[in-house]
Amino acid sequence: MSKPPITWLHDVAEHDYDAAYNYLSLKFDEERAGDIVGRMKKAKLTSRRANDILRATGLAALPLTDPGVKRDLLKLLGGEKLSPVLVCDQKAGADIADGYHRVSLAYNIDPFMSVPLRLG
Repeated sequence: MSKPPITWLHDVAEHDYDAAYNYLSLKFDEERAGDIVGRMKKAKLTSRRANDILRATGLAALPLTDPGVKRDLLKLLGGEKLSPVLVCDQKAGADIADGYHRVSLAYNIDPFMSVPLRLG
């Protein structure tokens, strides 16, 4: 049995919730952003394929040359585990609140790779 191309942490890194809040507070008022992050914190860890996450959010995968994707690739090559991603499901469509670079890296390695996430 071969080692999976990306090893993931067992749960979302705490600082990723702050990053998600910072991003969401640009799109929504602070109260709504806080509510969404609160839902993600309570959500069970699940997984979806990288291509499905990108399709649902309407985002294209960033290339391996993107600085954030490259940073995550270097972490991976250095033996670090990556944090699961945070996806919010809003009426206007899903969005990656934190982890766009990690989803892009997964997609570039294998579009059908399972990516752990919390959906809120």
